[in-house]
Formats: sequence, structure tokens, C-alpha cells
Amino acid sequence: MQNHAQPGLLEPVPAHGRYLFFAMRAHATPAALVESLRCLSALADGQTTVVGLGASLVQVLGGRVPGLREMPDFSTPGAPVPRTPLALWCWLRGADRGDLLLQSLALEHAVAPGLQLAGVLDAFRHGDPHAEHGRDLTGFEDGTENPQGDAATAAALVPDGAPGLAGSSFAAVQQWVHDMDAFGAMDTQTQDHTMGRRRCDNEELDDAPASAHVKRTAQESFSPEAFVLRRSMPWVQAQQCGLFFVAFGATLDAFEAQMRRMAGQDDGVVDALFGFSRPVSGAYLWCPPLHQGRLDLRQLGL
Repeated sequence: MQNHAQPGLLEPVPAHGRYLFFAMRAHATPAALVESLRCLSALADGQTTVVGLGASLVQVLGGRVPGLREMPDFSTPGAPVPRTPLALWCWLRGADRGDLLLQSLALEHAVAPGLQLAGVLDAFRHGDPHAEHGRDLTGFEDGTENPQGDAATAAALVPDGAPGLAGSSFAAVQQWVHDMDAFGAMDTQTQDHTMGRRRCDNEELDDAPASAHVKRTAQESFSPEAFVLRRSMPWVQAQQCGLFFVAFGATLDAFEAQMRRMAGQDDGVVDALFGFSRPVSGAYLWCPPLHQGRLDLRQLGL
């Protein structure tokens, strides 16, 4: 299973990342979309370029991926959670921003027959480059509760299925925009209680309120347990900044359970993150496995 996965989704976040968001061209034919994916498959190695396909693209191609769907509406009063479906998503990973730019130009050209670039977001790892986890721009460690080793593989990858399905993964992606002034206006204790951890030593706080992010998303507190593999990265554009959230899962169920609770759908308690941050996008994707070093698109009949 792990041998077939796109390796980049299991590896730590890189020094730099570049997210590419694609939409289908208005009059793209299935033949043009097939050409786009075949050209993409020749370029994407699954390590420096992680690829995810949206439900709309899979449907137009006549494919079927069990468990793939569009993101539902999680919004509640005080917790808007927008849905912005994508046809194709590429996560470019590397150590040099110039290389990522050149790589993105090549990918944009490769998929041009049926797909057009709808957006780009550059991201980076923040904090000690040698630490196990990067940090959000608030200074808090990101991904502390990520499963490790075999548990990470089990959480992130589809364990079995037809050729072209085993070793694949489902991704939930969201761009969150931080209000750093609002966060900076909080005293240290309020900041820590918002997250449910002490920023200085990353210790979980037993006395944090029910709205604390850690308590809203404690993966073992769900039934069934809701483990995902987070691979989020901070981003900055002009005067805006935030976190591009990425969660890989064997299904989309675990993310949905966490997001429902964050939005207060379960008990009316909204995650304290919404006090200084908000998502401005949200999409579900299917990340196909690899076969002989290329994207395995047999699930789509390619």
C-alpha cells in the first residue's frame, strides 16, 4: 500500500511549497481532459509534485472513486466554512522557490488542453527547520497529534481495493486567513486557551475551555476515532497571511467529523480558532497512487 502512495504526502513538509488550483476549461472535451491528465502523469512524481483530482473532473471522465465527494456545508452562525470545489490540485514541494516556479509553469502548460490555472498560493515551513513539526505563524506547533509510522500510513492511505485505488488518499484542503492583530491583542493565557496548548512548551492544557482547538479536534475523542495526517503550511500574500490546511485520510469521514465539531454542529460550541482566523476556501480531492513511477489513473479508465 505505502509503496504505491504518492510519497510526498507521507513526508514532512518541505522548506517551500506552491499550491496550484485548476478548473476545467469551459468547453473542454473529455478527450482534452484525458490528454491533460496523461501529460500531467508524465511530469508528476508524487514526491516533488503531489496531485489531487476533484469529483467534478472524475465524473466528467466517467470514472468512479468510492468515497470521493464534494465538501458539504459545515457553516454555522459564527463559523462560516466556504466550499470552493476544484478540478485539479497540485502541491509542489521543494527547497528553492525558483525551481517551484519553473515547475509550476511546466505543469500549467502540460494540462492546458483541458484545464486552466485558477489560482496559485506560495507557502513555506516556519520555525526550526530541524524540528519534527513546523509552526503556524501564531508560533504554535502544527501537527503535534499526527499519527506516526504505520499509524500514519493507516490514517492517510486507502488500504485495499482495485488496481489504481489501493495506496491512494483523500485530501481536504482549506485556506485559512489569520487576523494577526486580533491574535496579538490576546494575552498569553487567552492565546494558549484558544489553542489548548502552551505555546512555550507545547504542553496540552487540562483546564482549557471546551472551545479550545485541541479539545475540538482531539482525534481519539471521536467514535470512531478520527485520525488524519496533517501536512499544512503557512502562507503570506502582501498584507494577508494564514495557514493552508491539508489533511490526508483513508476516507473523508475523519475530517468531516472534526470539521463538524469545530463549527459547533455537534454541541453548539464553536472552535476558538474562528475568533481570529477564517477559512476562505475548501475542497475535497482524491490523490491517486503511483504505478511504475507515474500517476496510476486506472480507476478512471486511463
